Amino acid sequence: MNLTKSRVQELFQSFTSKKVAVVGDLMIDQYFWGAVRRISPEAPVPVVEVNSESTRLGGAANVANNVLSLGGMPLLVGLVGDDHPGHQLTSILREQGLSQDGIVVDGSRSTTIKTRVIAHDQHVVRVDSESKNQCSDAIAERILDFLRQNIQALDAIILEDYNKGVLTKKVIHGAITLARANGVVVTVDPKVLNFLEYKNVTVFKPNRAEVEEAMGTRLATLDDVVRAGTKLRDQLDADTVLLTRGDKGMSIFESSGEISHFGNVAKAVHDVSGAGDTVIATMTLALASGASVREAAALANYAAGVVVGFVGIVPIERDQLMAAALQGSASETIAARA
Repeated sequence: MNLTKSRVQELFQSFTSKKVAVVGDLMIDQYFWGAVRRISPEAPVPVVEVNSESTRLGGAANVANNVLSLGGMPLLVGLVGDDHPGHQLTSILREQGLSQDGIVVDGSRSTTIKTRVIAHDQHVVRVDSESKNQCSDAIAERILDFLRQNIQALDAIILEDYNKGVLTKKVIHGAITLARANGVVVTVDPKVLNFLEYKNVTVFKPNRAEVEEAMGTRLATLDDVVRAGTKLRDQLDADTVLLTRGDKGMSIFESSGEISHFGNVAKAVHDVSGAGDTVIATMTLALASGASVREAAALANYAAGVVVGFVGIVPIERDQLMAAALQGSASETIAARA
C-alpha cells in the first residue's frame, strides 16, 4: 500500500476532528527501571538496583492515549476502583487533559495495575494486581447510558477487551447495536473469553495467539492464516478482520473476499507491550477519517513498527507515524520500480 505525502497529510488533518469512545479495561502500568550487578544471597535471582520509577496509562487508557497523541479526541469509558491506583489513573488523565466523564468508580473492585521491573532495557519480572470479576448489570447499563448520551458526537467506538470484566456480553452487544444504528465505526481488540460475541463490527482485530486459542488451531503457514481469517470473518459477519501476526506482519480479510498481507516494518524490536493498543487506535482513527481499510491497516502497521522500538508502553506520535509512513511508502515505490 503506497501512501503519498498528500494522502497522509489529508488523513492526519482529519484526525483532529474525530471523537472516539474507547470502552474497556482501564489499567495503570508501573515501571521500576534499574540495573543488575549481583545475584541475591537469599535465592538465585538477580537483584535489581532501581534508578527510577514511572507510571503510565495502560489497557484501554493507553488506547485512548494513542488516539490523543495522533490528534484525535478520545472519550474514555470504563471502571476503576476507589483505591490508590484508581486515583493515580484519574490524576494522569487530568494532567493529560483527558475527560473522566465516562469512568465509573466501583468500590467493590480493585484497579488493575501491572508492575514491570526492567534492567538494562530487559524485562525482569511483571507483577499483576487486578480484579477479573464481570461488572454488574447495573454498571453495564451505566456504561451503555453514557454511550447513548454521547453517540451523536462520536465518529467511532473502540471495544478494548483485556478480560478484566468491563466488556460483558451486555456491554458488547449494546455498544455494537448502538454504533451500527447510528452509522458509527466500531472496532474490537478482543480477548478469548468473549471472542465470538463481537459480531457485525467494522473491524475485529485479534492477534495470532488469540486466534489459535479461540479456534483451536495452529497458524503455522500462510495458508493456515488465510483459512482461519476467512472462517473468522464469516463467523462474525465482520466488515473486516485484521489479524496481527507479530514478526510476520498482519493480514486483512475484507467482506468482499479480498485478502491482503502486510509485512513487518519494524526496524528494531525492543518491547512489543502496547503494540496492539497502537494498532487498534491508529486503524480506527484512520477509518473514521475516511481511509480505506488497506490505507488504515498500512498506517496501523507503520505505527506498530515504531512503538515496538521503545522499551515500555508508549503511544505513537503523529510526527513519528508520518515519517514512518512516508519512508515506508518511498521504499515500496523504489522496490516496485526495481
